[in-house]
Amino acid sequence: MSDDDMGEVLAEVGPRLRRIRKERGATLAGLSGATGISVSTLSRLESGLRKPSLELLLPIARAHEVALDELVGAPSVRDPRVRAAPISRHGRTYWPLTRQPGGLQAFKVLVPQGNEEPEPRTHEGYEWLYVLSGRLRLVLGGHDAVLTAGEVVEFDTRVPHWFGSTGEGPAEFLSLFGPQGERIHVRARPKQSKRTAREGGEGHRRTTEDDGRELFPDRQATA
Repeated sequence: MSDDDMGEVLAEVGPRLRRIRKERGATLAGLSGATGISVSTLSRLESGLRKPSLELLLPIARAHEVALDELVGAPSVRDPRVRAAPISRHGRTYWPLTRQPGGLQAFKVLVPQGNEEPEPRTHEGYEWLYVLSGRLRLVLGGHDAVLTAGEVVEFDTRVPHWFGSTGEGPAEFLSLFGPQGERIHVRARPKQSKRTAREGGEGHRRTTEDDGRELFPDRQATA
């Protein structure tokens, strides 16, 4: 819960306490006698001049015979749909599929038909791609492959790589990555030894700046 949400919840507690008390026909004096909380404290709670605490709310909830949640309430759940505006860079269109900063980030990418010259680049991290439609050309190290709808690839981005149009039509794909270059496992892998895991861990870290190099290739990267 964000600080704004917390502030909204606390601001609504006082009016809710007063409403519930009046719905039950209780007076401040009567509630004070049932809870052991002074009339002045109850009055300040209802007016928002006293910050609600668990030790105050629990006896009030018992006296009214309601759940604690009914006194506290909760912030309304916002629309979960992500409606971020698309981003256009270098002829490609990116639709952000996540809206929280940091952590795992997802994009849908549209590559238009064209005759691009591959310009492989490298950076720290790990990339995962899933082709939605069309044909996507991937140059990775010594490999030059054409991926079709339904195919998935993952690779270490320290290996020179490039992906783009085959010249035969547009292609759409999903791209997933995290700020530390977390791997997205799509198949079972042999368990690494502790030594191998230690040696590989440093190499798979990615910074936020590195993430931007893949989406925005005009940023500095090693060709």
